[in-house]
Amino acid sequence: MNYLEFEEPIKTLREQIDKAKDIEEKNDLDMKTTIVELEAKIEEVTKEIYGKLTPWERVLVSRHPDRPYTLDYIESITEGNFIELHGDRTVKDDKAMVGGFGELDGRPIMFIGQQKGSNTKMRQYRNFGMANPEGYRKALRLMKLAEKFNRPVVTLIDTPGAYPGLEAEERGQGEAIARNLIEMVQLKVPIICVIIGEGASGGALGIGIGDKVMMLENTWYSVISPESCSSILWKSWDHKITAAEALNLTGDDMQKLGLIDDIIPEPLGGAHNNRDEMFATIKQVLIENIDSLMKQGADKRISQRIRKFSNMGVVTA
Repeated sequence: MNYLEFEEPIKTLREQIDKAKDIEEKNDLDMKTTIVELEAKIEEVTKEIYGKLTPWERVLVSRHPDRPYTLDYIESITEGNFIELHGDRTVKDDKAMVGGFGELDGRPIMFIGQQKGSNTKMRQYRNFGMANPEGYRKALRLMKLAEKFNRPVVTLIDTPGAYPGLEAEERGQGEAIARNLIEMVQLKVPIICVIIGEGASGGALGIGIGDKVMMLENTWYSVISPESCSSILWKSWDHKITAAEALNLTGDDMQKLGLIDDIIPEPLGGAHNNRDEMFATIKQVLIENIDSLMKQGADKRISQRIRKFSNMGVVTA
């Protein structure tokens, strides 16, 4: 297991448990009492650390290398009943954007999301979760397919931003994202958007217009990453911690500003600490919201969706 810098006390205690188990096995000694006490101490320390995370520490947790990614969630909550669809029918299949039909306890759903890689080779293959224009056009194609068959859409957002390369701009990155915004706000089927990791800039917003927009507890959502904000304002990354605090990018901040609807709690120690619990929680949240939204008429959903996003922001004369 990987540990972040502020998780060092947890790492030390777990190493002590491993040593106690090793002593127990090699010397035929009863170390159960010691192990139980250490496990209780781990829970206590974890509660203390995760109960006072700073905005920057939440950013780090959202990027934790052991954190589950989009396909992990989809494959778990659909119990293998997922068929991935490919291509935008124009350029190619963008590996940073994945999507397809899956069953959620018998409910057919269109799942779409950014996919990062679990190792160096896969990160390169997935372009670090940064989609090109064809990725957003693929997402829109799948949304329209879901609309055709009256299937709800669930988007799982986890990206450091849309790919900023010259070739992406030449193929219309801004237009592709803007097209998704106007099409999603008018889509006739329910849309639920969940930020499961990083939610950066237009890259996140390109699949982030929904009837319900939710964030996992240890994620962030902002127009820019703390590092990029720091590099623009201070010409270096040295002030990224200050930038993270100023950007108001945590779930609590977003909810206070009225930019998201709900915060989904994570297991103690983050989603990476207990994947099964996280999968079960998000599955239940999706089922409850999909069932509720499906009872409403399409016109009502669209009207509420437009009103919700139109009311965001502050206008001064």
